[in-house]
Amino acid sequence: MPSATDDEPATEADSTAATHVTANLRIDGGRLWDSLMEMAKIGPGVAGGNNRQTLTDADGEGRALFRRWCEDAGMTVAVDRLGTMFARREGTDPDAAPVWMGSHLDTQPTGGKYDGVLGVLGALEVVRTLDDMGVRTHRPIVVVNWTNEEGTRFAPAMLASGVYAGIHDLDWALDRTDAEGKRFGDELERIGWAGDEPVGGRPIHALFELHIEQGPILEAEGREIGVVTHGQGLWWLQVTLTGKEAHTGSTPMDMRVNAGLGMARIIEAVHRIAMDNQPGAVGAVGHANVYPNSRNVIPGRAVFTIDFRSPDREKLDTMRTRLEAEAPRIAAELGLGIEIESTGHFDPVTFDPGCVEAVRGAAERLGLSHRDIVSGAGHDACWINRIAPTAMIMCPCVDGLSHNEAEEITESWARNGTDVLLHAVLDAAEVEG
Repeated sequence: MPSATDDEPATEADSTAATHVTANLRIDGGRLWDSLMEMAKIGPGVAGGNNRQTLTDADGEGRALFRRWCEDAGMTVAVDRLGTMFARREGTDPDAAPVWMGSHLDTQPTGGKYDGVLGVLGALEVVRTLDDMGVRTHRPIVVVNWTNEEGTRFAPAMLASGVYAGIHDLDWALDRTDAEGKRFGDELERIGWAGDEPVGGRPIHALFELHIEQGPILEAEGREIGVVTHGQGLWWLQVTLTGKEAHTGSTPMDMRVNAGLGMARIIEAVHRIAMDNQPGAVGAVGHANVYPNSRNVIPGRAVFTIDFRSPDREKLDTMRTRLEAEAPRIAAELGLGIEIESTGHFDPVTFDPGCVEAVRGAAERLGLSHRDIVSGAGHDACWINRIAPTAMIMCPCVDGLSHNEAEEITESWARNGTDVLLHAVLDAAEVEG
């Protein structure tokens, strides 16, 4: 497995001896579940989930609990200027590049108890298990809680990891504002989680992120583990159609300039374009408004956002190109004006083959059913993959439901995913015999 920082690996003999020592090692699934349920008490939602949005008081309370748990496990905790938390378990070689694992503790306004949180608390459970069994690693291990992964209060999503990876500028991130005009940097100070450490520059040997699938594939196929090989790229295109407002009852059908009709035809085109690029491509319109939005007025304007995703760069760009060719033709046929603006983009992600193989090998050694899978959502690991070897592990979630208070997983799914995380991290961190 390649490293973001060069240093000497353990010998093959040492590695073989250590493998015998740790082959039967498993995490404490009950303790992990209890931790998940304890964290879920902070920022409860109204329907059984969580509302622990970034830089709210609930976010601060969740961070404090996580820090206490990490310190109880003997780790030292540092915080950078964006509030990202780094809990370090020392290795026998403190100068070796550490192995990272983690995710995020912030949630959607109507979020579930596991999205992101499983990756953070599963990582903590890995450290607790190593402590219980007296296992030492050559490399240090770092558990990370990234700030503002969700992006629901402060856009964009994956903000802190994006700055860490050099995608965004620090001052630009600190100046993000929420719907009430509150500034990110000010709210970070208010809840007491603005650290002194510069953002970026820590050595990373490899990073592993455990996450729920947020989709239905693993459960539908009865697979216990998703080995994430790629992350989808994305184009967000905002379309504005301009027609003419008119009375719905007195305007003849052949004399209408209906922006709503144009939107409907373009939505159908989005579906067709995505279907023409199967397999491995998706597209939909998820946000749409018509104006003046009155029941007896033909819409004079429509504004909507198209979401195209694919792990294949060529397909992703082909879908955008086709849409930008077909949508103006549809608008012209209906006498509509049209503007298309790109409002979001990131390239497809190919995770590090060595890290991916560590995940796959761990699942196989543990006897867990698994399949390769592409992440349909963005994750902090997608940005960190640009600067260090990275991979993801996924476990099923009931009905594929996420970003919803009804989000649910089973205790065994959580345990299996964390066991795979444990063994992948041990491979990378090099157990001392």
